[in-house]
Amino acid sequence: MTLQYPTIADCVGNTPLVRLQRLAGNTTNTLLLKLEGNNPAGSVKDRPALSMIARAEGRGQIQAGDTLIEATSGNTGIALAMAAAIKGYKMILIMPDNSSAERKAAMTAYGAELILVSQEEGMEGARDLADKMQAEGLGIVLDQFANGDNPEAHYTGTGPEIWRQTNGTITHFISSMGTTGTIMGVSRYLKEQNPGVQIVGLQPMEGAAIPGIRRWPTEYLPKIYQADRVDRIVDMAQREAEDVTRRLAREEGIFCGVSSGGAVAAMLRLNQEVENAVMVAIICDRGDRYLSTGIYDAPN
Repeated sequence: MTLQYPTIADCVGNTPLVRLQRLAGNTTNTLLLKLEGNNPAGSVKDRPALSMIARAEGRGQIQAGDTLIEATSGNTGIALAMAAAIKGYKMILIMPDNSSAERKAAMTAYGAELILVSQEEGMEGARDLADKMQAEGLGIVLDQFANGDNPEAHYTGTGPEIWRQTNGTITHFISSMGTTGTIMGVSRYLKEQNPGVQIVGLQPMEGAAIPGIRRWPTEYLPKIYQADRVDRIVDMAQREAEDVTRRLAREEGIFCGVSSGGAVAAMLRLNQEVENAVMVAIICDRGDRYLSTGIYDAPN
């Protein structure tokens, strides 16, 4: 009998779902966290990165040896760099220069070429540059913001996993919104199983800077976003998200980034409003890629 060992790509998905023990307090609700940092490249973005490349290959749009280009704030870039390394592509990533040092180092460790735009240009500037480079024939943009293969990864993977792991009892799903791929795909799947499941999206308040999530100007709103798939949008203050991020590490042993802390902060707000609910929040990455930002240095 020949043993069939998995490849690293086979290890994407099927992440744990764990229960909050202390932050939930005295409640009738069940508060659950989906630990996407357990994916091989460390974030929920491993799912759409592999999906976008594999499905583009299947359609004959790209082939090994091509150059791929993508604008990213961090996690998608790391995931795409890993996927490109697995499948034999050259990867050019464009990101704002204020992204954490760990994110930049992870991308180049996987062999990607990194191009930085200024903090003022931001993700909008990174996206514009990616389109310009594609127009000049320098590579192919997968475009996570408009590519249906992004939410499809969550429709076929993340959503079914959550439904199975909660035995169909989930009542609320909470996710930070960046490209919106996670919340779009999971919402579509969960609503098909039970239209009553409440989908809660998280965005930063005006002036807040929470890595990985955005308040997009109308002209840059991701094309994959469908407003009717989100029942409620929570505006999150940066300090509240950072405080909960630190508390997750120090009181729950869950080490994550600030967008994940914001999602749990939104969950804790909902915890005060409802009873007998089963809530799931996405912990989209691990905290080790934020250590240089000083987020964990501040006392609670």
